[in-house]
Amino acid sequence: MSIQPARAAPPPAPPTPREGSRHAPGATLPRAASRALLTAALRPAVVLFVLLTLLTGIVYPLAVTVVAQVLFPHQAAGSIVMRDGRAIGSVLIGQSFSDPGHFWGRPSATTPQPYNGTASNASNFGPLNPALTDAIKARIATLRAADPGNTAPVPVDLVTASGSGLDPHISVAAASYQAARVARARGLPLQRVRALLAAHSEGRLLGVLGEPRVNVLELNLALDTQK
Repeated sequence: MSIQPARAAPPPAPPTPREGSRHAPGATLPRAASRALLTAALRPAVVLFVLLTLLTGIVYPLAVTVVAQVLFPHQAAGSIVMRDGRAIGSVLIGQSFSDPGHFWGRPSATTPQPYNGTASNASNFGPLNPALTDAIKARIATLRAADPGNTAPVPVDLVTASGSGLDPHISVAAASYQAARVARARGLPLQRVRALLAAHSEGRLLGVLGEPRVNVLELNLALDTQK
């Protein structure tokens, strides 16, 4: 009598889903499940938004303001220049000087008046624009009329506006070009005016950045103290 091999038991059948838990492809989830998924997706975004708003909108600006007020109070207040107890300007924004006894700054294209700190802009005239050529010719004519005996080439920064329209500086060459006119108008020796110019000249930042320059307001204030 032969022995029959034992047959393997069939695998257990998978549990039958409960009624109502089956979802055909493309069927929508129940409202509660949809709400839970939406909440889980939105919560990190909302938390991150709030944290970044607090960090970049409150904490960082407050920290920078405190550090600036403690370490650089003059610069943080706008680098205001005081004279006889009143503010007369800022070393960061140019001013319009037109009398021959003062050094003139770089032209400004801001509106409605030159060196308007609330409307920093340039003329946006291209190099081939006739309006730019006409403006440069008019500025050269004004400089020549104020100092007829000066036949030296006019430095470019005395006849062209900057991109900001607020430049408080001119090049050393532009200041030197005006030195004789200022000395003559004030009745001062030319060498004294040149000495003041040299004393108020600034070199390149860190010795390599930018060009030597002169702050026009500070130089004119120093001139006003000369007798």
